[in-house]
Amino acid sequence: MKKVTVMIEYADNNLSAYVCDVDGITATGKDEKKVKESVKEAIELYVETCNEMELEIPDILKGEYEIEYEYDLCSFLNAYSKVLSKSALESLTGVNQKQLWHYASGKRKPSKQTLEKVADSIHAFAEELCKVRFTY
Repeated sequence: MKKVTVMIEYADNNLSAYVCDVDGITATGKDEKKVKESVKEAIELYVETCNEMELEIPDILKGEYEIEYEYDLCSFLNAYSKVLSKSALESLTGVNQKQLWHYASGKRKPSKQTLEKVADSIHAFAEELCKVRFTY
């Protein structure tokens, strides 16, 4: 299945998103859920408008596709701050809380090695969560 890459960035008090491979599709939202809903609506409106105006729809938006979200670390930390505290992220990643706060503020940029360390840790945690089952 084709993957449509959407970049999500933190912008002041909200999140903004744009489709990486198609110019002109943007969205905003106050939180993770809203920005993802908005970008899906923006893609649908873009395709609908292309159809109405008899314009060529970009190949990536023809047929079925899956949306994949990308973040810079600052945006990720702010988007998920209500779910993943800096303390929890320190435990998961081994990256110091103070350093995480600097990344979240945008005052410092992480090294490529730190980005990979954070991403690998988050992905491993997500895989672990997917295996959790509850009994009653």
